[in-house]
Amino acid sequence: MLDVKFIRENTELVRQGLLNKNSKDAVDEILAADDERKTIILKNDELKAKRNQVSSQIPQMKKAGQDTSVVFAEMKRVGDEIAMLDGQLRGVEEKLENILRYTPNLAHSSVPVGRSAEQNVEVRQWLPEGFSFKSDFKVLDHIELGKKHSILDFERGTKISGSGFPLYMGKGATLERALINYMLDIHLHEHNYLEIFPPILVNRESMKGTGQIPKMEDDMYFIEKDDLFPVPTAEVPITNIHRDEILAEKDLPIRYVGYSPCFRREAGSYGKDSKGFLRVHQFNKVEMVKFVKPEGSYDELEAMVKDAEDILQALKIPYRILMLCTGDLSFSAAKCYDIETWSPAENKWLEASSCSNFENFQARRANIRFRKEDKKIEYVHTLNGSGLATSRLMVSLLENYQTPEGKIIVPKALQKYTGFELIG
Repeated sequence: MLDVKFIRENTELVRQGLLNKNSKDAVDEILAADDERKTIILKNDELKAKRNQVSSQIPQMKKAGQDTSVVFAEMKRVGDEIAMLDGQLRGVEEKLENILRYTPNLAHSSVPVGRSAEQNVEVRQWLPEGFSFKSDFKVLDHIELGKKHSILDFERGTKISGSGFPLYMGKGATLERALINYMLDIHLHEHNYLEIFPPILVNRESMKGTGQIPKMEDDMYFIEKDDLFPVPTAEVPITNIHRDEILAEKDLPIRYVGYSPCFRREAGSYGKDSKGFLRVHQFNKVEMVKFVKPEGSYDELEAMVKDAEDILQALKIPYRILMLCTGDLSFSAAKCYDIETWSPAENKWLEASSCSNFENFQARRANIRFRKEDKKIEYVHTLNGSGLATSRLMVSLLENYQTPEGKIIVPKALQKYTGFELIG
């Protein structure tokens, strides 16, 4: 969450930052609540000082034989007023925290200002040698390919769970598993991440820590009986590994990578293209998470994007990198790059990864700090990135690797994981 001291010292910067993120200007509301909090604390401190002063006089009064009943009555009145103010303070602090939890992070100064995805900026493209956006044969989409080879069954997935829950069959299931294992191995052995296999149910504090709730709670699945959430991304459990901890400066940066299934209700996606893998409620993702010192966080963001790119280049999947504008940034992100892969059948780019720097926004919510060599304690910067999400990547893989006969060539990098070179 944002720091109230920073908001107070940079009110116009924060106002503009919230406007740039298409968010409500909550600055006045935040400062008013903080002023009320300070007033109560000041009054309470004065009363406690008065109580302490009077308390120190009682022994002398008793020793001198003086009547202390009036003093004790005054002490009770002061004590009651302190208790009342304590209650008021808890209410105001809860109000302030609630406002801050609904207030998004501010965009970094390098992020282009824009209202929506149309203002995102393409940074670069990478195309395999010999690639063409036009095919000389009729391209089947991933749904047709899945049916043709009995590797994807969206109809039975719908029967089992509902729409948006895909079912992988046979070589499709093997290919999905191979893709996950391949990505994990690259991140472990070439990019020097530490593997994490996290829980896929998390508590409310974990979801608050990374910023999914309360703002986006409607988009999350929820198990009411146990007050637990199926993870929307492995970012949530992995980031919360260090919630309420103070890390050692010498241990930073910490780089974790982990696989998890992900669950999202996609509550705001009505009317969007939802066929096949284009919009699902359950999908698989390999997630990269970093805890770093503030001064190096943007270098770490660029390195994280490169780590995701290495996967796509090895698979020879065409992709492009977008820098998101302020209005398209997520609630918690200060800067984000989307990596989109090409779908020949859809004739468009599909998001397969997002890599974000949250600066200290998540760390403040989750209370993740580090102790510097000079003993000072600061909040870490947290980053995460998909390395990568498999659903839309699978669309691009199947469609780009199909032959004129409708068979699917398995990318060379995956063949030792699948045990086969061709589907069909």
